Amino acid sequence: MPVHITDSSHGKGFGLSLALGSALAFGGSGVAAKPLIEAGLTPLQVVWLRVAGAALVMLPLAVRHRDLPRRRPALLAGFGLLAVAGVQACYFAAISRIPVGVALLVEYLAPALVLGWVRFVQRRPVTRAAALGVVLAAGGLACVVEVWSGLRFDTLGLLLALGAACCQVGYFVLSDHGGGEGVDPLGVIAYGLLVGAGLLTVVARPWELDWSVLGGSAPMNGATVPAVALLGWIVLVATVVAYITGVVSVRRLSPQVAGVVACLEAVVATVLAWVLLGEHLSAPQVAGGAVVLVGAFIAQSSAPAKGSAEPLARSEGVVREPAV
Repeated sequence: MPVHITDSSHGKGFGLSLALGSALAFGGSGVAAKPLIEAGLTPLQVVWLRVAGAALVMLPLAVRHRDLPRRRPALLAGFGLLAVAGVQACYFAAISRIPVGVALLVEYLAPALVLGWVRFVQRRPVTRAAALGVVLAAGGLACVVEVWSGLRFDTLGLLLALGAACCQVGYFVLSDHGGGEGVDPLGVIAYGLLVGAGLLTVVARPWELDWSVLGGSAPMNGATVPAVALLGWIVLVATVVAYITGVVSVRRLSPQVAGVVACLEAVVATVLAWVLLGEHLSAPQVAGGAVVLVGAFIAQSSAPAKGSAEPLARSEGVVREPAV
């Protein structure tokens, strides 16, 4: 049955719980994928395995909603291209060149970029607080990449992470606008994964994949972990569970609110990369990452309410919660 948006406090609480679960699930993808890349798989091959595996798991839902491609072809194509193939390919390629924490902090400029969509595409005004959030996010990013050192991180890796941020804007926008007319978000996810898998097959060339890597172990901070266990986590938890909880949370909340909670993914991934991969960030980078998240939070929580033609009204100095 289609999942309908609810205005009840119970619905909002459930939506926030789903958004938190999605952030936790997505946050574990990088630390599981990087050992597979270091074991011999290319970033695109890992992305293909992730998306194709999740598409197989979700295939029964695609069959159940087989009329969806006829009714919403543009939505499914956009979701598959941006929210699935684009985000994952850019992110995994980025973490093969730069630390997981840095890649995600760059990617999480997306909540601020959503404001650009609101202002210039939807042509709705944004508040000064929202603009301040964007400035803070950009300043924090400068600390994360240590611009005073001449962008010592791989430039291509940073550009790939920024590409993931742009694609993630599409994820939030398409998740929000994928409803109505009896469209079940689970059907959108299922077909989005199928479209994404098809697109990635062309560029990842899985027929050249060294399948023996999956039968062995992958290095993880001095230890070894079965490669198939890492892949299972990526497919089932970091993809299937992450997308289902994420898309449904956006439908129950809004891109702005869901985007705020999604910022926790960067925190989760950075901590996991520190504990499991031994990737340490300097004090300025940690401080810059905190500023990025604060800026994204301010930008998103100050965004116009859905359907509003004016900036969010303020009451006693507090920005009202976006309408659901």
